[in-house]
Amino acid sequence: MDEPWQGGDSLRPRGENRLRLAYTTRPRSTLESQLRRSVSRGRWCLLNRQYPDGHWRAELEGDSILQSETILILAFFHRESSELVSLLASRLLETQTAEGGWSLYPGGPLDISATVKAYFALKIAGFDLHEEPIRRARDAILARGGAQSVNSFTRFYLAFLGQIPYSACPAVPPELVLLPRWFPINLYSLSAWSRTMVVPLSIIWALKPVRTLPPEKGIRELFLTRPENWPLTRGSRSARLEWFWSRFFSAVDRLYKLCDRHRLVPLRQKALRAAEAWILQHLEGSHGLGAIYPAMVWSLIALKALGYDEESPLMRTGWRHVEELIISDENNHTARVQPCLSPVWDTTLAVRCLRESGLGIDHPALRRGVHWLLGRQILKPGDWALHTQAQPGGWCFQYANDHYPDCDDTAAVLLALAALFQTESPADGLFPPQWELVNPPDKCEGRLNHPGDDRLSHGRLERLSGEEALADATRAIDRGLKWLLAMQNDDGGWAAFDRNNCCQLLTQVPFADHNAMIDPSTPDVTGRVLEALGNLGYRVGHPAVDRAVRYLRAVQEPDGSWLGRWGVSYIYGTWLALAGLDAVGIPEHDPSVLAGATWLIGHQLPDGGWGETPETYDNPAKRGAGPSTPSQTAWAILGLLAAGKSRHPAVLRGVRYLLDRQQSDGTWAEEAFTGTGFPRVFYLRYHHYPLYFPLMALARFATVNAPYLEELDLPELRVLVPKQDHLSSESRSA
Repeated sequence: MDEPWQGGDSLRPRGENRLRLAYTTRPRSTLESQLRRSVSRGRWCLLNRQYPDGHWRAELEGDSILQSETILILAFFHRESSELVSLLASRLLETQTAEGGWSLYPGGPLDISATVKAYFALKIAGFDLHEEPIRRARDAILARGGAQSVNSFTRFYLAFLGQIPYSACPAVPPELVLLPRWFPINLYSLSAWSRTMVVPLSIIWALKPVRTLPPEKGIRELFLTRPENWPLTRGSRSARLEWFWSRFFSAVDRLYKLCDRHRLVPLRQKALRAAEAWILQHLEGSHGLGAIYPAMVWSLIALKALGYDEESPLMRTGWRHVEELIISDENNHTARVQPCLSPVWDTTLAVRCLRESGLGIDHPALRRGVHWLLGRQILKPGDWALHTQAQPGGWCFQYANDHYPDCDDTAAVLLALAALFQTESPADGLFPPQWELVNPPDKCEGRLNHPGDDRLSHGRLERLSGEEALADATRAIDRGLKWLLAMQNDDGGWAAFDRNNCCQLLTQVPFADHNAMIDPSTPDVTGRVLEALGNLGYRVGHPAVDRAVRYLRAVQEPDGSWLGRWGVSYIYGTWLALAGLDAVGIPEHDPSVLAGATWLIGHQLPDGGWGETPETYDNPAKRGAGPSTPSQTAWAILGLLAAGKSRHPAVLRGVRYLLDRQQSDGTWAEEAFTGTGFPRVFYLRYHHYPLYFPLMALARFATVNAPYLEELDLPELRVLVPKQDHLSSESRSA
């Protein structure tokens, strides 16, 4: 079954001119000159952002809840007088909307949970009832039903700061940790990210720690009814049998709380010990529990409730990992918090961009990047091993998260490593590394301080020869490929962290309103895995490939698009599905490919770009409706190139859109949130997305069309920003 990958000699990515072009010296057309200039500027900027040890990492931005929750956590630990609280509060004021509240993404509607948390955080930071930001927020909250409308996780923040009783929160029984794995509902039937949040939350719910605040810091003015009378939060809005199961679990919640109130919980102490042991075990080999913000801060509160001293090594290390997520802006006197760090993800995308733009495999930047990635392969079993028989070999998203490698990052790393074996990149003739820029880009900023890491690289860095480096990469690919194939779900697709984690029943428990209790197959992850398999020699006819193709056909939307789980949203999913189908040999005249390409072409916007907002998760009718963004435009171009539409007018218009909007430093301006954490709940802005993807799209367009660049003319588009400013830092996509 694993025959297609046999090392470097067998690696021949599929067909088409783009991988077998011969280039000759010829006068460069205007279009070719524009592409060379644009790609070289972007590549220069990307090279300038590499860390000395070889990796890349950009800021990962979330919404206001990260600042609010950090203030609330600091208050629980009696640290509300710190300078950090003042900086975080200033950032909250910057992001307050015209409605008076806070949204989940720029331009989005007011979110009641985010707004209540921000209001509470500002009061803790010293704002009083009569100040204008507080007044506007209070009016907005009361107009939307008051604080009782918040979600389950927000209720826990209100409970541990003494605003509501824990009985107003959904019960999170620590006994869940004791349930056997054969039981339909058990800890490992939850998604990986839910697991890391539920275990510490169960300790908090059982022990009910409270920090009592002065009355003037509280938010009782937001309560329209007594908290004891607040309705129970509900699970996912989209699960099947919603009516029956939501009521069933509500009844279970009431029964369990009754038992808890009368101390009829004989396994409580055993469960708490098991939950504590689980947290301690999962802190090993990880930068905080799950290496994600919610689990990290919940674990600090849980350990405090269990009696751990704040000055203990365990607690100090936990705080250090939280502090590593904070970015201070001294110029604006603000601070913001990242939900996690993304070095593996950023490095894989950077390596692919550089290789596609013609950087040779012996270039020091590529060698450093590849060896850094080799050192991050996880060679020990994690939670996934409970349901999958395979040797370890995946990669995670962060610097260290040994328990949770994921299929998306692993596939992305395999794609980056596979590029090493393309000994003659088709881009080499167009974008040689020694090409001098006619107008060098402005200084390109963007590197962040990164946490120290004592993990040793499995690779041997610059001491390796080219052949040794390829041998190391071959071994890593073999391990990663076998692990990835073993993680395929029974439905043919791939999920993020687990295999067959798709029990819909769990979406109806009362604390499931973060809309991510399970981890089912998704089109975007499946498409990326297929693309990796295709670049490693797998084709239609291999059982794993055939099952994945059937899955993608089955979940394609009636209009031809695919929904993206980890990026916004239908443009993202459609690009990756088309890329995966192309890589394994599905022809461009295939009905699914034609339908996907037709959908992309039909949703190009008048300015030549593509775009959509996170609103599409709530209202699919808005899919592809704009506004345009550079990253989503690049995804659409990449999807159309995969579908064989390399010279279609829509692609040419998209290329013009990107060329016109590149800034003088080589980047593209984009403030939209085009990444997805939890659909409908939490969205992300990857700060390097508008560098990686436009660079990749333009380089790939140039290599695919190399023989035709003299013949192609890009259409002149109606640009909605002043033409003379299209390279300025103030430029914004239309």
